[in-house]
Amino acid sequence: MKKIVFGILSILLWNSVFAQSKKEIAKSIDSIMAKYSVANEPGASVLVIQKNKIIFKKGYGIRNIETGEPIETNTNFRLASITKQFTAMCILLLEKRGKLSLNDSLTKYFTSFPDYGKGIRIKDLLTHSSGLLDYEDLMPSNQTVQLHDTNCMQLMYMTDSLYFPSGTNYKYSNTGYSILSLVVEQVSGQPFAQFLHQNIFKKLGMKTSVAFEKGKSTVANRAYGHSKINGAWVQTDQSLTSAVLGDGGIYTNVEEYSKWIKSLWSNRFIGSTMQQRAWSKTKLDNGNIVNYGYGWHVEDFMGITHPYHDGSSIGFRNSAGLYPDKKLMIVVLTNRNEHDPIEEVHKIASLFLK
Repeated sequence: MKKIVFGILSILLWNSVFAQSKKEIAKSIDSIMAKYSVANEPGASVLVIQKNKIIFKKGYGIRNIETGEPIETNTNFRLASITKQFTAMCILLLEKRGKLSLNDSLTKYFTSFPDYGKGIRIKDLLTHSSGLLDYEDLMPSNQTVQLHDTNCMQLMYMTDSLYFPSGTNYKYSNTGYSILSLVVEQVSGQPFAQFLHQNIFKKLGMKTSVAFEKGKSTVANRAYGHSKINGAWVQTDQSLTSAVLGDGGIYTNVEEYSKWIKSLWSNRFIGSTMQQRAWSKTKLDNGNIVNYGYGWHVEDFMGITHPYHDGSSIGFRNSAGLYPDKKLMIVVLTNRNEHDPIEEVHKIASLFLK
């Protein structure tokens, strides 16, 4: 009987300590996120996973200054470049199914691509080592209509060179990921947004996540992007490049994003070896090491080498940090074109890594 009572008391004590710890963590995160909690200003949504459990989640600020609707943890933000990890996974799924090889040449799928692209491989696009020119630098100065992924491909016909020979160096490339979405379409026979939905979002129960296409899809609980102009916040939600899907067109919320991360930890889509490769630095053919894997940056923080990714556009700034060995993830999505939230991700991570 005494053992039973002691056991019950131990459980109650542990639960009390755990609850107190969660309160302290919540208080610390609220302090870290203070700049996003100003009344009537665009803000942020935050979620922390530790050992597959949601430790903290909260919305701050408003998702639309025109309506004053609050940001919640089911508010969907444009991910911007955090999209790239999903585009990369589409490619890796097709590789796993034997539909393509990462060593395939770009010209295998686009036979009319200019001669300078003959040496570009799929894996060069994934690791930003293709040398392709940035499509934004090739946009006509009088461009008034939003670009789509096919337009980005067309702009590659307006040049005859690369920044450097493919596979020899690193230069972050939105062009490469736009083209990767077209590779997915070419190989799968499906529109990129549809392939994403059927093969990732639907399988994970990410019911409101979408590669947004105006006139074809909608964004539920949508956060709109904002910028501060002359001291006042104004809505700046779309730019000429906001309709490009492969490099930044996905909308999701922190709760559905957490389902995605849990699926990576459990190797839901690809094997552990390939997943680890996606999260690791890349050694190029000439021996150069670049701090990018397949859809993920790789950094060293507090003595830990780990994957992360930022995303920014005309009205959004986002950051997600993963510590796979510790099953720790922090994601901060914001609808303001100001500040780099990797600072908050690092501060929150420090609460768990110290």
